[in-house]
Amino acid sequence: MFTGIVTAMGEVAAAARGPERLALTIRSPYDDLALGDSVAVNGACLTVVETDGRTFRVDVIVTTRGRTSLEHLRAGDRINLERPLAVGDRLGGHFVQGHVDGLGEVVGRREEADARLLDVRLPPEVAELSIPHGSIALDGVSLTINALPAADTVQVALIPYTLQHTTLGDRQVGDRVQVEADMLGKYVRQLLAKDR
Repeated sequence: MFTGIVTAMGEVAAAARGPERLALTIRSPYDDLALGDSVAVNGACLTVVETDGRTFRVDVIVTTRGRTSLEHLRAGDRINLERPLAVGDRLGGHFVQGHVDGLGEVVGRREEADARLLDVRLPPEVAELSIPHGSIALDGVSLTINALPAADTVQVALIPYTLQHTTLGDRQVGDRVQVEADMLGKYVRQLLAKDR
């Protein structure tokens, strides 16, 4: 379980690809990771399978490769990192499972006063769960939905801190972002579907 509050920026040191395997070696400031630890990489919960105190390696399975943009990461790419929520920690964002629902596309970007507004087109299963002032995670970053410019699009406002401390500051129109819908909305949808 995560909160969507990015705690570090990492960098891909290496990406080893095979037909059924993707192994990412990531440079990070986390010097106390252990084998088996979970880390959210751009919002996808992955397991540490190797670490030397300066880097850690994760294996990305076929299912995750098909649902995320991790497949396209290359050496030198910056990524958002978050360690799991510990019991007793403050919950600064919202409950984020690290289970990416799909990919969204940045379809609008503009500066407005003290924020950058991003419009992101969502997969249908995420769009139906998105409400004004509700929560959404983009590339692992907990955000509030500012508006719904279209039935399949959310708008988020990025403050200067978020622009400087996450990869969202780099996002341009046409870029893909990993999307996780609000967990509570998923449960409500499932419960209502059972009553039909």
